[in-house]
Amino acid sequence: MEKLQEVHSPLQKPRKATPQTGEDTLNGHLPPGWQSYMSPQGRRYYVNTFTNETTWERPSSVPGTPKSPVSQKSSAVNGYHISGTPVHQLDSGHSPGSPAAPRRQSKESSLTINCVTFPHPDVMPEQQLLKPSEWSYCDYFWADKKDSQGNNTVSGFEILLQKQLKGKQMQKEMAEFVRERIKIEEEYAKNLSKLSQNSLAAQEEGTLGEAWAQLKKSLADEAEVHLKFSSKLQSEVEKPLLNFRENFKKDMKKCDHHIADLRKHLASRYAAVEKARKALTERQKDLEMKTQQLEVKLSNKTEEEIKKARRKSTQAGDDLMRCVDLYNQAQSKWFEEMVTTTLELERLEVERVEMIRQHLCQYTQLRHETDMFNQSTVELVDQLLRKVDPAKDRELWVKEHKTGDIRPVDMEI
Repeated sequence: MEKLQEVHSPLQKPRKATPQTGEDTLNGHLPPGWQSYMSPQGRRYYVNTFTNETTWERPSSVPGTPKSPVSQKSSAVNGYHISGTPVHQLDSGHSPGSPAAPRRQSKESSLTINCVTFPHPDVMPEQQLLKPSEWSYCDYFWADKKDSQGNNTVSGFEILLQKQLKGKQMQKEMAEFVRERIKIEEEYAKNLSKLSQNSLAAQEEGTLGEAWAQLKKSLADEAEVHLKFSSKLQSEVEKPLLNFRENFKKDMKKCDHHIADLRKHLASRYAAVEKARKALTERQKDLEMKTQQLEVKLSNKTEEEIKKARRKSTQAGDDLMRCVDLYNQAQSKWFEEMVTTTLELERLEVERVEMIRQHLCQYTQLRHETDMFNQSTVELVDQLLRKVDPAKDRELWVKEHKTGDIRPVDMEI
């Protein structure tokens, strides 16, 4: 056995360890609550039966404290080191669920909130983000938070899902906005076309009459431009906004149920750990009481009863180790799925925003084209207005309507 390791699982005694009495025959009496054990490799280590703390160092004379604190702290969280690399790739080759005995976890090194284990903020080293170069979903939504009413907790993943669903709703509302714009364009085109057929001032003649007739015709041309604009808005902007990820809500529900099931499984494993921890504490107290009674000869307990109590204590330790391993496996699975799924949500959000941006750019491009075509419909009107000449109009009118150019003279007597 190598050095005593601190990992993210609770303190455990190794399998098949041989418990010793509270008397350390090599170094004298141990402080109250401490017992020595022999590992299968023959190395002695010490367990505090009150705090479940384990150390290779012989405890000092101060009750409940080891001779020297263990300086090596684990930076593993949810089966991952702070760099985001799985533990089994960096440590001794064990997978997150494989036993590594003896294993311990200082009470001050971590805390569990809603069945998820986090490093304690007082002793936690600075963690490196999984994606340090950006504000990624996979780095900032691990903890739960209170809902708006402050009554219940909402998981960080659920908050991400709500953002996605809100984005889907916003996209739908954008499509409805464009639909209203299309209606306005269609109604505008209809009114322009109707106005172009109005007979008011249709009898105006000359160059001004020609310009007036062209102005009315330009309304019909402009109406056609707006009809084309509304048609392209419908096919190139509104329809893509409505059709984008039709099954989005259904897919989000699948993600929600998947992650929620993993959290429920994690909660179940955590409950098993707590139950096993309680059972181990009871077995250790029973063993210690019987051992002390035998030493001071206050009881007729036989050595066989002591051995039986030791076996039960060891078995309880093995059960706790197994429960912790299963919990760590469940938490590691939840962690991995959270990273994978949040990155996918991030990709979908980028895709949604980029798609909307592209189609809004298409909207502005169509609008520019409409303005350009509208300008062309009035260019001829401008040309004709510049040619309007009152003298020319008078000439043309006179030529058409003249009745004779002989002027009257005075009558002679």
